[in-house]
Amino acid sequence: MNTTTTMVMNFFDLAITPSTPWKNGGGSTQELACWPPGADMNGFEWRVSLATVDRPGPFSVFPGIDRQIMLLGGDGLHLRSPGWEHRLDQRWQPFAFSGDDAVDGAMLGGTSKDFNLMLRRGVWQGALRVVGDDQALGGAAAGFCMALHGDWQWLDAQGGNHRVLRAGQGFWWAGEAGSVQGLLAPVHAGSAAGAPALVWIALEHSSGEKYE
Repeated sequence: MNTTTTMVMNFFDLAITPSTPWKNGGGSTQELACWPPGADMNGFEWRVSLATVDRPGPFSVFPGIDRQIMLLGGDGLHLRSPGWEHRLDQRWQPFAFSGDDAVDGAMLGGTSKDFNLMLRRGVWQGALRVVGDDQALGGAAAGFCMALHGDWQWLDAQGGNHRVLRAGQGFWWAGEAGSVQGLLAPVHAGSAAGAPALVWIALEHSSGEKYE
């Protein structure tokens, strides 16, 4: 197994992230993060993406992958699989399921925008969360964050990288645990327009092995 201490940190903005249409014409995907970088759909260890769903249809099956999905906007989907079903109609409420399952998505209205986290089982583990308070980096070997509402300030531990993230902006990182140090905090507390909100994912190796 290949190990390295290399640290990767990438910032992104949804407004300028390319969108790839699905072959079946039912929607499109914006890939926000993938590890290892450049890995295809058979070789990734973890992946974060945003899907715009325009038509009902089956989900792709991903054997050996643990999936988490969350509605970002639109009317949502009714997910059905042998043995379970779920209405994905509450914004910012994550739902976990196995990528081994055959899942069909029925539209609950118009276009749906969904956030997706995929983790290779037995390699990585972590939870998709929406938070509204300060988040410190440092303990996770990899992770992802994206502002949903309000402005968020990123300041690294050395004080040399100060950046404000607005809705749809964020970054992902990968390295040995502790290789990225810093703090993310909302710039303002809640207002009449709503409380600050941030997608937050901290990932760890399932096996306890070092970053590869």
